Amino acid sequence: MTEGEFVMKTLLSTLLAGAVMFGATAASAEKLVIAGRDGAFGQALKIATEAFKAKHPGVEFETLELTGGGLLEKVTIAMREGSGAYDVIMVDDPWAPEFMSKGWLADLGPLGGVDPDHIAPTRDVSRFPVGTGAYYAVPMVGNVAMFAYNKAMFDRHGLKAPASWTEVLADAETISKAEKGVSGLVFRGMKGNPVVTGFLPILGAHGGQIVDAKGAAALNSKESLAALNIWLKLAKFAPKGVETYNATEVRDALGKGVAAMSTEIWPSWVPPLDDAKTSQVVGQIEVMTPPGETAGPAPMLGAWLVAIPENSKQKPLAKQFLDFLTSAEMQTELALKLGMPPTRASVYANADVVKAYRWYPAQAEALKNAKPRPRIAQWGKVEAILGDYLQLALIGEMKPEDALAEAHEKIAQALSL
Repeated sequence: MTEGEFVMKTLLSTLLAGAVMFGATAASAEKLVIAGRDGAFGQALKIATEAFKAKHPGVEFETLELTGGGLLEKVTIAMREGSGAYDVIMVDDPWAPEFMSKGWLADLGPLGGVDPDHIAPTRDVSRFPVGTGAYYAVPMVGNVAMFAYNKAMFDRHGLKAPASWTEVLADAETISKAEKGVSGLVFRGMKGNPVVTGFLPILGAHGGQIVDAKGAAALNSKESLAALNIWLKLAKFAPKGVETYNATEVRDALGKGVAAMSTEIWPSWVPPLDDAKTSQVVGQIEVMTPPGETAGPAPMLGAWLVAIPENSKQKPLAKQFLDFLTSAEMQTELALKLGMPPTRASVYANADVVKAYRWYPAQAEALKNAKPRPRIAQWGKVEAILGDYLQLALIGEMKPEDALAEAHEKIAQALSL
């Protein structure tokens, strides 16, 4: 062999070996594209993806951190077109009925299903039909509406935690009369999502429905009227201008000790109330499942789910990541680092988590009793209609029965489109 032939053979061998190595690397590299939320959700996804890569070095991630509206728009377009652009998506609970009913999400049954450690209502909304059908998502965030009261005030007046909305009304009147400069209660009265979200636990506790099990409008009922009437009576003991209140105003009223109760409080609102830098009522606020009435408690569920689009080419790997993201270990870490509400019963029972968040046992109880919003694709339109008429009743521009009747008719029209 001449020197030239030797050099050529060596060069070819080197190129061949490089090609083989490149091919092996390319074959072993796997990538998941995630469409998720921004803020704390984005931080959670970053923590989870980095931890997953540490266990699976061959996996890469591309994560989009989007606003709620931006996420809904992008994933809807991608799934409608069947582009397969995303392998994992975050899903707000109200979006789930449309996504699942249209076949846009992968059936998770053949991929291993969902762990029963997730508290039942969070699993129910991960199925279609709700509670009975196949699993199309895994619960990630266990947001739930709760009720808050200032125990120090209640103790001063010999009051116990209210078991019904009728008792809430009586307690609000007692405290408003006895405590100078203190409103008996506070709630979100802002038109749209805020006022509807605050009203739903009262409506459900009275047995009222916005939409029945068959998907028909059901708001115009004696149960709904009873709920609306007691809500309007409660409003008499709320701060002036409550019809414009949103989350910030509710948190401030509780934290400054100028409201004795809040008809609605969410997990992310609670920690600042125990922080001396932001609160004048540290250790005084108790959180509980919202009171019942004729039909028992009905805390509103506000879960976030994670799912796999049907057109993903990485379903097994995506399901492996979903299980890791929603595992007890990861939910514990996300709760302790970010305050993210778990969906797993075992995490709510974790001693370290309960030590960090004293209200978690009550939060778990609320989650066990949680009720989802109507399982309809038109929920956004329905919520807007109800929000308009609730505020009209709140500011006295419509009688309660008239507000319900007109809202019912407009909701029926929206459902027929």
